[in-house]
Amino acid sequence: MKNPICEMLGIEFPLVAFSHCRDVVAAVSRAGGMGVFGGVNCTPETLEEELSWIDDHVDGKPYGLDIIVPNKVEGKGEQIDIDTTLAMIPEEHKRFSSDIMARHGVDPGDLEPMRREQAAGTDNLRGGTAGALLEVAFRHPIKLIANALGIPPQVMTELGAKHNVPVAALVGTKEHALLQVAAGVDIIIAVGGEAGGHTGDVATMVLIPEVCNALREMGDDTPVLAAGGIATGSQMAAAMAMGAAGVWCGSVWLTTAEAETNPVVKEKMLQASSRDTVRARSRTGKPSRQLRSPWTDAWEAEGAPEPLAMPLQSLVAEPPLRTIDKLSQGDNQGAKDLATYWVGQGVGLMNQQMTTGQVVQEFKEDFLAAYERLAANLEE
Repeated sequence: MKNPICEMLGIEFPLVAFSHCRDVVAAVSRAGGMGVFGGVNCTPETLEEELSWIDDHVDGKPYGLDIIVPNKVEGKGEQIDIDTTLAMIPEEHKRFSSDIMARHGVDPGDLEPMRREQAAGTDNLRGGTAGALLEVAFRHPIKLIANALGIPPQVMTELGAKHNVPVAALVGTKEHALLQVAAGVDIIIAVGGEAGGHTGDVATMVLIPEVCNALREMGDDTPVLAAGGIATGSQMAAAMAMGAAGVWCGSVWLTTAEAETNPVVKEKMLQASSRDTVRARSRTGKPSRQLRSPWTDAWEAEGAPEPLAMPLQSLVAEPPLRTIDKLSQGDNQGAKDLATYWVGQGVGLMNQQMTTGQVVQEFKEDFLAAYERLAANLEE
């Protein structure tokens, strides 16, 4: 396609796929889109392993990397030791999460070792290891670097410019988009409230033209990728009709054959409707959309503790959820019921398992069909 995103990223089709699964990333890139690896949970050592694997399996096609260096996070920029971090978590929150498990017949066991292990990685979110992760990233032939929360740190934009790698940033409002453009980002990813994971509350159908019109009015040509609930090529065509140069999708890959998703949760997603998600702060401390389950319901119920700031709430929620995830793949029905994961409202359109390559092909065919339907309306 003749398209600013295709030209900037060196891809055939302006479909950008975010995934924590390296297999999905490589498969999308091989199919003509761009896979973007979510490296937020990586150490510099594990990121090196993941990107090396992608290098070997992407057939020379472009791929990117997404990390999180949020602007607002508890202790940002500070050197806080593990014991101090763990001491900041109220006993009430830890007890509440364990009680949810116990009520559903899931033995919480000792979650503290997992909390300690996870606390060791909170430097990623505070920005402490951002430089090391970026140093690893730019040793590889990445063609895009994205920051998922807030304005990218200066080191990211400087390295992007040095290596001729576009820097992208995710936004949920027009105002945030204008701030990102002023900060010099190369691509705006406008994420509507239907999206899985961290998201704002403005709907995609409103946000995309709002952002695109605002940039156009100021004479700025920064390309916009539309995100949020997009799971089909016709939605992609609609977003591009509103001014987007392409789309950024995450949820649609979670039910693919290659995806890392827990099989129990994957089956839940295939059966779910668009109403079976909830946007809540209970998993990370920031609003994120996830598959509804008794776990999410408990945190939304009257009398539940107020979620903590990022990254403390993650230290409350992730160890229990990792235990639930593991036990759900056995015979524990309570764990199966509680199991959840991030996913957007587009889950209602994800009704059958396909390979990643098949999903990309369906996007292309559905996009073309939508384009032809629109063109037919202009024929005399």
